[in-house]
Amino acid sequence: MPLEKPSAPPPDLRHVLADFGGLYLVNGVVAFLFAVSGPVAILLAVAMRGGLSLSDMSSWIFGAFFINGLISIAFCWLYRQPLVILWTIPGAVLVGPALAHLAFVEVIGAYVATGLLILALGLSGWVRRCMQAVPMPIVMGMVAGVFLRFGLDLVFAIRDDFWIAAPMAASFLALSAFPEIGKRMPPLIGALIVGALMVALLGKFDLAGAATLSFARPNLYMPAFSWQAMIELVVPLAITVLAVHNSQGIAVLRAAGHEPPINAIAVACGVGSILTAAVGCVPTCLTGPVNAIVSASGDKNRHYTAGLLVGILVIGFGLLSPLFTRLMLATPHAFVAALAGLAMLRVLQAAFTISFRDRFTLGALVTFLVTVADVSIFNIGAAFWGLVFGLAISWLLERDESRTR
Repeated sequence: MPLEKPSAPPPDLRHVLADFGGLYLVNGVVAFLFAVSGPVAILLAVAMRGGLSLSDMSSWIFGAFFINGLISIAFCWLYRQPLVILWTIPGAVLVGPALAHLAFVEVIGAYVATGLLILALGLSGWVRRCMQAVPMPIVMGMVAGVFLRFGLDLVFAIRDDFWIAAPMAASFLALSAFPEIGKRMPPLIGALIVGALMVALLGKFDLAGAATLSFARPNLYMPAFSWQAMIELVVPLAITVLAVHNSQGIAVLRAAGHEPPINAIAVACGVGSILTAAVGCVPTCLTGPVNAIVSASGDKNRHYTAGLLVGILVIGFGLLSPLFTRLMLATPHAFVAALAGLAMLRVLQAAFTISFRDRFTLGALVTFLVTVADVSIFNIGAAFWGLVFGLAISWLLERDESRTR
């Protein structure tokens, strides 16, 4: 079996408490707040655009946080590393257009198939090879194409509801301009707080039934397997998990001095994707930004305790998913759109930079244009065709770059 073994036995409770401290508490809380702010706004924006019900959204959030939180705790404890495993944001964005012409159960069938594919790759040890199979500029061209609409929605939110979206954008930029302050108050969380204050001051928060405390009652879905959903979603979803998220998370952890277990992470993502699909959630992945926050400072041998704290907190968030879903939906559309757009800014910037920096730029451009055009062929969504046409163009016209990659 190619699965990596832990370098040391898992710590007992006494050892975990001894390793924990104030610095790791702060890092864990900040990472948790990041995970439940912009990413949740993106999820809700996609779900609303796809016509999902409140029950579907709550179930999705339950799977994204409760089930993945359990996996995160298990991996942080077992490997003594900050291995926080959540859900793929690009995957969620990919699903939005698909919900316009596919039934939700067909999309869930694609989640299951994606989980099985990732699981097989993890067990076989072929993960590294597959992560390098598709040129990263073409992958990020697809990511830029699917994320572009969130950047545009941010602009439209400022146009349509200036006194909510503009202060959010201004606070985000101000905190980003002063890194020392931004370390204590992350820009996205500052935008969330300012937006919530503006919503309250303007009296646009619809509290009717929103603050009712209730625990999650996740829906259980029976997946439907259709060739259309398999062709359109499985490959792009697997690529976003392995090439976009896992590769980023692994790079972040290596930069902090860790040696993450690549195959074991892929197996966890495969199993997690299958489990969370049962409650309507997109596939599981190793998160880059959250792991970057929990491993940003302190002793690397104690970083895992911040990861454990994030896991505990996201489990609680998942259990209370109906409450948090209603609270977010009680805010104006501009609040959710602005928060989602701000969360996407750096990711969109990175996607454009990687896509058009040096190699495979023409293939990346074709991928981006086809994805943005959002034209289905044979009723299969544009993200898949963006990859197909981008790879074809690079193979025809950028072969030398492919040989030297």
